[in-house]
This record gives sequence, structure tokens and C-alpha cells, in this order.
Amino acid sequence: MKICLVAEGCYPYVVGGVSSWIHSMVQAWPREEFILLAIVPDRSVSGQFKYELPQNLTAVYEVYLSDKDWGRRKRTKRRTKLRTKEYKALQSIVSGKDVDWDTVFTMFQKKQFSIDDLLMGGDFLRIVESYYQQRYPYIGFSDFLWTMRSIYLPLFRILQTKLPEADIYHCVATGYAGVLGSMGSFLYNCGLLISEHGIYTREREEELLKADWVDGIYKNVWMDQFQKMSRLAYERADVVTCLYGRAGKLQAEMGCPPEKIHITPNGIITQSLENLPGKTAEDESFINIGAILRVTPIKDVKTMIRAFAFAKERDRRLRLWIMGPTDEDEKYAEECMELVEGLGAPDVIFTGRVNVKEYLGRMDFTILTSISEGQPLTILESYAARKPVIATDVGNCRELIYGENDGCGKAGILTHVMNITEISQAMLELAGSQKMREEMGECGWRRVQLRHRIQQMQQAYEDIYKEIGWAHDRPWGDI
Repeated sequence: MKICLVAEGCYPYVVGGVSSWIHSMVQAWPREEFILLAIVPDRSVSGQFKYELPQNLTAVYEVYLSDKDWGRRKRTKRRTKLRTKEYKALQSIVSGKDVDWDTVFTMFQKKQFSIDDLLMGGDFLRIVESYYQQRYPYIGFSDFLWTMRSIYLPLFRILQTKLPEADIYHCVATGYAGVLGSMGSFLYNCGLLISEHGIYTREREEELLKADWVDGIYKNVWMDQFQKMSRLAYERADVVTCLYGRAGKLQAEMGCPPEKIHITPNGIITQSLENLPGKTAEDESFINIGAILRVTPIKDVKTMIRAFAFAKERDRRLRLWIMGPTDEDEKYAEECMELVEGLGAPDVIFTGRVNVKEYLGRMDFTILTSISEGQPLTILESYAARKPVIATDVGNCRELIYGENDGCGKAGILTHVMNITEISQAMLELAGSQKMREEMGECGWRRVQLRHRIQQMQQAYEDIYKEIGWAHDRPWGDI
């Protein structure tokens, strides 16, 4: 069986939870062939892999959301002429009503035309004018038209992608990845699996609400497009997976048929994180707090640093280890380091990218102050090493700390997002009681053994692959 993984903005270019998950999935079945469709911003990142690719990942196809300077390039004299059915299909995408995706897929895959000419041509202009009159006649048309062109440029590039044939398309999100997977399933009559670590549409909503590059009503216009793409993926998928129950409910609210939803928790190799080297002689005078993360805004490292500085004034034993890459957003990482210096906070160590196994055993507990998460692998890794966790109440963190009637007990402290006082107090509370740390660490260890071992995750996905493969007459194990 050949499985085409489709990922946006992560593996193998970025180190992190989703990338690690994809890497482990490929390694889990060395006898199966995987290929990768990697959606990246542009050619500037081409080939810059952060992972050594497994041998059974036989090809990486890059898909660029932005490529040539379409707005200024001289356009061809031959105009793109749409047939009536094609015109109506394109109109249905813009309006979002009864979208004729099959005609759209066929048009972009089989018909030779310039995206530039389509976006700048009369057909697209008339479609946008009609949509504008129906929905947004109270704003300026010129800005609206250019916004629509900027929205549909990356989608049209995606739709013109020449897809490799596979037995199953496995998309690690909806969005643009889901469009590619849906189109591959249509073209090759093969299976489609969608796996969401976070709910793509909700994540884009959060980004747009904070974005300063898009104004007012245009946030809604962009959101409409993301919602259309997610609905397409949900409709075309054979199976849609999520990491925990509340995420499944959100998927259903977003339009995913409930019968398609499978809860498949993350899994880790728990044995590799047991019996790690403990504290060094120097560590004995400190309470080590470990933050295993990418130094990026979504992890809200600045709030963590401020909370630590506040706690450090009350307990001089505290030491914060920020362990993870700083090159994904170098400006933000530099601001974090400047913040440490500005606060005069001692004992904050930026290690950069490290082998977690060399550090985790030295920690007394770990911390995650993210403003958005799915089901963080760093929490599972901490539990496997018998370390309690402080985490913000995002994604699945509440259930990971408190459990879901699993009898394992409380494995850490939950705080509100960006709440410096709560996070600081949690640091002091755990630092102040070795007994609490040990008891919570044991609770976390029991929880990860119960539901989050790699073998459990692999079995769940093998069952899904088999189910989808047989449904499309492509049995598992055939290469």
C-alpha cells in the first residue's frame, strides 16, 4: 500500500509535535511505502529538512502557496475562457453554496490555463461582483476585489498541483492539505483520511482575530474560505481522526459527520523516557523547571518568563530551562532573551535544540504556557519520565492533567492562559513540595501508560488504514 501524507507548514521543515508525529507514523510501518506532499510558503525553504527521512518515505513533493510574482508578470494574450459549467462551479466556490468541487478539480487538473489570467479576467471579476452585491455592498469594491484575488491565488495554485497516485491520502489537517487530499481521492478513486491535531478552522480564526495584516470585515471573508475548505475535507473523508473527545465535538460543530469521527490519542515510546539520568551535583541546589518547546509566540514564552521572574523573587532555588529551537521565529526568540535581561531574572537558560532525554531526568517538573495546543507530546513525555506538569487550559491539557475518570489522579496544575499570577503561584506550589511532585509524577506515569503508548496509537491507525483500504479495494500490506 502507498500512503500519501499531506502536511502544511510542518514536517520535515519544522521540529515540533505534529512533525514528530508524522515522523513516527512513517517509522511505524517500515514495510509500507509513504510519500509526502509538503505545503510550504515558497521556494525559499525548498529542501531545508530538519529530519533525516526514513527509507520508506520514498518521495517528497513540495507545493508552494506563493511562487512567481503573479501581479506584475506580463500576462498571456490568450484569455482563459470558462465553459458554463466551469463558470458556475467557480461561482459556487466563491459563494460557498452547493460547491461543485468535482468540476473544479477537473477544470484545474485537466485544463491548461494561467491562474494570473483567471484572477485578472472578466469571469472572475463578474463572479466577485455578484458575491459582493449579495454580501458586502457597503464596503469599497476595489479593496474587496484585490482581497478576493489574494484569497484565491493560493487555493488555485493548490488546485493546479499535479498529484502522485496513492492508495490512501492521509492529510494532517483540513485547510489546503484537505483540498489536496480531497482532489487526490477524486482523481484516483482512493481513500481519504483526515487527522486533526488542532481544529484547523478554529486555529485560523484565532490567528485572524489577532492579525494586523487584515482589517475589519475582511477577516470574515478569509474565514469563509477556510470554512469551505474544511467542509470539503470532512465531506470527502472516509475517516476523520482527532486526539480527544472535545475536539471531536468541535469537528462535528464544524460540519463533520459524527459517524466519521474516530478519537485516536497521541502515543509515545514510553520505555525510552524511563530511568533517565537524574540531577547532577550542581542541580541539587536548584528546583529545575523544564520548558520543552519551540520559542514562538503561540507558546507564549514571554508570559512564562515573567511568571518565573515573579516566582524567583520568592524562591531563589528556581531555575528555568527553555529547551527547544529558537530559529523558527528569530525575532520573537530575541525578544524573549531581551525580556530576561530586562527583568534581571537570573537562572533562565536557553539551550536551543537538545536531546530531551539528556535533560528531562534532571527536571523537577515541566511547564507549558501555550495559547493554543492539541494534545502536547511534551506533556506525555514528561509523564513518561514521572514529571508533573504545569499547563495552560488549552486543547487537551485539562484532561491530561486531571484525567477523564481514569482513576489515575491529578498529574499537575492547570492555569488560565496568560495569567502570570496563576502560573507563578503554580511554580511556587510545586517547588515547595517534593511529596506533591512525586505523587503527581506517578499519576502522570499511570495516565500515559493507560492511553498514550505508541503501540496503542499504531494499532488504532493500522485498523483505520485497513478499513479504508478494503473499502476502496486496496488491501493493507500490498505494495
